[in-house]
Amino acid sequence: MENLVRPVIVIGGSVLLTLVIGWATDRVLCKADERDHDSPLWALLRRGRVPYQLVLCAALLRGSYDQAKLLERHQPGIGRTLTLVLIGSAAWLVIRIAAAIVETSYSRYARAHRDPARVRRVRTQVELIMRVVSAIVIVVAIAAMLLAFPAMRAAGASLLASAGILGIVAGVAAQSTLSNMFAGLQIAFGDMVRIGDTVVVDGEWGTVEEITLTFLTVRTWDERRITMPVSYFTSKPFENWSRGTPQMTGTVFWHLDHTAPVEAMREKLRDILRESPAWDGRAYGLVMTDSTPNTVQVRALMTAKDADDIWTVRVAVREQMIAWLAAEHPYALPRVNTSEAVPRPSDPVSGRVPRPR
Repeated sequence: MENLVRPVIVIGGSVLLTLVIGWATDRVLCKADERDHDSPLWALLRRGRVPYQLVLCAALLRGSYDQAKLLERHQPGIGRTLTLVLIGSAAWLVIRIAAAIVETSYSRYARAHRDPARVRRVRTQVELIMRVVSAIVIVVAIAAMLLAFPAMRAAGASLLASAGILGIVAGVAAQSTLSNMFAGLQIAFGDMVRIGDTVVVDGEWGTVEEITLTFLTVRTWDERRITMPVSYFTSKPFENWSRGTPQMTGTVFWHLDHTAPVEAMREKLRDILRESPAWDGRAYGLVMTDSTPNTVQVRALMTAKDADDIWTVRVAVREQMIAWLAAEHPYALPRVNTSEAVPRPSDPVSGRVPRPR
């Protein structure tokens, strides 16, 4: 009877104590979250409930399993299994706690600073720091798990003796991976490109969606994802439209007939921009920039607060100006010189009608 009661008491007591402590800790975190609504720390810490309870249960069972007198022949194997679970759950818990602290620090920084560029830079650094911390914790946990096996400890001397050769071989084999990792750190702390930046790479326009230690993902305007090694951004030129301030200046070009009413187009451009909510009101202009024997080139200039708005303004100006010219000034549209030209209206001052071409 004792052989049955003792294991039940030891195992059941460990599980029950784990549940009680876990519930009490969760209630404390809930109360702290209710008192401090501005900080996301307590809510983020609650995400570590599962690894926290695994650590408690594994530690209690590891310390009291010898008293259970259950499956004595397999006690070394069971004890080693509990040790592995304890190490793995502890590493999981450390990663969750580190993520909660880092995310809380970033949230406070984002609330205190209104500059979107600085916030995106810090966000990029925070994510890469978390990836580095997670990688270090995982490597340490795996090493600790391997040391739990006596055979691995015995092989430690031979592994250390060959570490130099293995290091050289691994360095040569992983040269590209290591270069990408260093490039990722350079991007994060060199402020070259950040999450949320609008970039143009290989002729593709998009937004930086994810930056890791080895690759970078750009989401294009048509929702495609371009994955590129981070070393690309440290070895080749690229356009970063969000560098500095996000404000941008855009242009629209038209090829028109020599009789195009440039002054009337300036007034129409002003009216179009005033009706466009994407225009930030900083500047606009319209000038004739070039001429050929058949056409003239007219350029409109406008400003907006970011890359998305400048695209909206440009397409609106291009579309509405062409529609207005077709409806009000069809003679201004380019045409083949041998075709019959639409006569220009009479000059309101002289009353003369220009001779057809």
